[in-house]
Amino acid sequence: VQLQASGGGLVQAGDSLRLSCKAIGLNFGINTLDWYRQAPGNQRELVASISSSGNTNYADSVNGRFTISRDNVRRSLYLQMNNLQPEDTGVYYCHVYYRSIDFWGQGTQVTVSS
Repeated sequence: VQLQASGGGLVQAGDSLRLSCKAIGLNFGINTLDWYRQAPGNQRELVASISSSGNTNYADSVNGRFTISRDNVRRSLYLQMNNLQPEDTGVYYCHVYYRSIDFWGQGTQVTVSS
């Protein structure tokens, strides 16, 4: 299983970014997929999840600003991030728990300046 994340960058507060994650080597359509992030000095935290049926959950800190989505045909996971704030800065990872193993993408850096 490989997860290939992309789309990070350096933006100003209030800007938007869209992260993408391409999945290879798993039955994409049946799995819950997640985005996590890790800020310097902090533990990795769950940002958003989307189930195989499309049900979504968000961390309180991003609810209303971020939108997680998936395209099962393209085997891709997305995170639309609007109204970014400096506290959103960190490395963002896509994740899937598959066959009792946690798989992580390589991470993509998001930096939000004030």
